[in-house]
Amino acid sequence: MLTLTLNNSDFNRLKDFICSNYGISITDKKKILLESRLQKRLKNLGLSSFSEYCDYLFSGNGNDDELLRMIDEITTNKTDFFREPQHFEFLKRHAIPELKSRQSRHKTINIWSAGCSSGEEPYTIAMVLEDCGCRFFIIATDISTKVLEKARLAVYDEERVFPIPLEMKRKYLLKSKDPSKKLYRIIPELRECVRFRRINLMDNDFGFREPMDIIFCRNVIIYFDMQTKERLIKKFCNYLVEGGYLFMGHSETLFGFDAPLKQVAPTIYKRV
Repeated sequence: MLTLTLNNSDFNRLKDFICSNYGISITDKKKILLESRLQKRLKNLGLSSFSEYCDYLFSGNGNDDELLRMIDEITTNKTDFFREPQHFEFLKRHAIPELKSRQSRHKTINIWSAGCSSGEEPYTIAMVLEDCGCRFFIIATDISTKVLEKARLAVYDEERVFPIPLEMKRKYLLKSKDPSKKLYRIIPELRECVRFRRINLMDNDFGFREPMDIIFCRNVIIYFDMQTKERLIKKFCNYLVEGGYLFMGHSETLFGFDAPLKQVAPTIYKRV
């Protein structure tokens, strides 16, 4: 396969567009990574240079489909069931009991999984809340249409479901009837409690009608610059109820941000 080279001019066109429209900061060190990830798009479109690709992408002639495909290629979608397990222990032992004590027993707990990738995070949350006997609803969002399709299907291989505790596997997973396929699917009752939607976190309005009691946004803002991070955190706070919780990734900090949040545990914040 012919390898096409991304020159500095086209790289700057792409990285500036991606940053301004999607918030993703691409440093000069990631030029080769961007080049390799977009090679397939040029081949599929029959284009002979990145300059042609940029002209096609930014022509304004209805290339929305290509924008979606480009985002699918450049975004990183690393996730696991029960990733950062201390978050789910806090959810079970502190956040959920507190929210239940403050609300009517008929109140639904609303959760947003922002940057949900292929669905492991929102389905993990659903398992924990179901075990806690909660009424809940989860909205799970991502910018990549490809991973959202996988998340809606809710089918995972044996290796992916390995971190799920055995008792939860028995309650919340359906095993494929074909013994040659070691596949599992989340049970319908849990799937019905999770709604997936494509959202660009740079949008001014996310369109939620109800405020959120809990927001998970883990290992997402690491791809944004500082100004974009702070603007996004403030938007999260606008959707979070007073006393609600924001869960961040293990490598993320909100130190120095001007936001109405109090840290209550490592990478866990409370709206004040």
